[in-house]
Amino acid sequence: MKLFLPLLLSAAVFTAGAAQTNSVVWHSSGQVDADVTRLSLWPLLEKITGQTGWRVYVEPGTDRVASTKFSGEPTDAALRKLLGDLNFALVPQTNAPAQLFIFRTMRQNATRLVLLAQTRHVPNELILHVKPGTDIAALAKLLGAKVTGRLDKLGLYRLQFPDVAAAEAALAQLQANSDVLAASYNDFLDAPPPVQTMEMANPPLAPVTLKLNPPPDSGKIIVGLIDTAVQPLDGSLNNFLLKQVSVADGTQANSAEPTHGTAMAETILRAISLAEQGSSSVQILPVDVYGSSPNATTWNVAAGIMEAVNRGANVLNLSLGGANEDAVLGSVIAAVEKDGFPIFAAAGNKPTAAPTYPAAYPGVWAVTALEQGKIAPYANFGNFVDLAVADGTVAYYDHKAWFTAGTSVSTANATGMAAGAADATHQSWSMISSRLSQLFPVPAH
Repeated sequence: MKLFLPLLLSAAVFTAGAAQTNSVVWHSSGQVDADVTRLSLWPLLEKITGQTGWRVYVEPGTDRVASTKFSGEPTDAALRKLLGDLNFALVPQTNAPAQLFIFRTMRQNATRLVLLAQTRHVPNELILHVKPGTDIAALAKLLGAKVTGRLDKLGLYRLQFPDVAAAEAALAQLQANSDVLAASYNDFLDAPPPVQTMEMANPPLAPVTLKLNPPPDSGKIIVGLIDTAVQPLDGSLNNFLLKQVSVADGTQANSAEPTHGTAMAETILRAISLAEQGSSSVQILPVDVYGSSPNATTWNVAAGIMEAVNRGANVLNLSLGGANEDAVLGSVIAAVEKDGFPIFAAAGNKPTAAPTYPAAYPGVWAVTALEQGKIAPYANFGNFVDLAVADGTVAYYDHKAWFTAGTSVSTANATGMAAGAADATHQSWSMISSRLSQLFPVPAH
């Protein structure tokens, strides 16, 4: 089923775009202005660190979501409004930055240092979502930019500028342009974790055995796998792969090792096999958003999502992510989610409560890694996480066993179980989602 998305995008973008207004300004006078909505603790503290230069320490496991707006508040009052019922102590230092301790129990438990996240984006590119009828060529000319990517039916465009300064100046102009619904940097997402060989004669998991049932004429389940390129799988598993789509430049060189996408495809099929006991009509549509680059961008992911849903995908697996919230990508995800299709995304492989995107967008199932009944020590936690699922798998490529672990694998496991359950039971996505929440709750951290 093809989605009619332009109208949905227009309605959904305002929610995603609102996140871009989150701001905290510490004036040299000591007075503070803030306008934040649903801002998690870690990115809030990164803003405070960046504005003040303080050394900020947090008690592990502490979290909060801030929503407040004020101006001209003194430092103590501002911190109280931003931090709510959390305890804090601001300690001046001689010839050194002040120290801010944030804690739930005792000050000495605030031991985790907040380090500024590095913002990574294509330095001379912006991506836009514009109103219907906007003359993008005229807008680009006014800004001194070239249109290098376009999804005209959706009003999504990628602009390239001659240098960093021109892109920065244009972003400021676009915020006030009434024809522009959202504008953002074209951010890099984290590189996917490597797949490792298993040096053992008897791997703990045998190759996946799964028979393809003929997909029905209606109600078929297609998983859009937004990832690196997927290589040919071993044996009959290739029957489950639809023709691959690429929205990125170049292709990854042939390798004797499986790509991340290949490992995720087999992980999804392994989970489907467990859910359906050996046969299924679910198919996977691989969408390559990396190409020859080690990193994906938010533009490629947005374009990849649109390619997937417009080619029939009705479940999305995003075993990828980054630290930066993006209004344009958020608007695309909101539109797809509004149509009722589940989206599963990796919560991230950093042991903080800082949100990872796209997992942290509203409506997305954020999946973290589970080990022995607890959140894995390397995995993200926090109030944006929805599911905790087993994090390790064995994939077979070229008849060799390969091991991979992480929230990527947890996400693929969740996607495969959801798709398999939908195919086997024909239950609604809302019923299946409710069951997943019961089966894979997030343990306290």
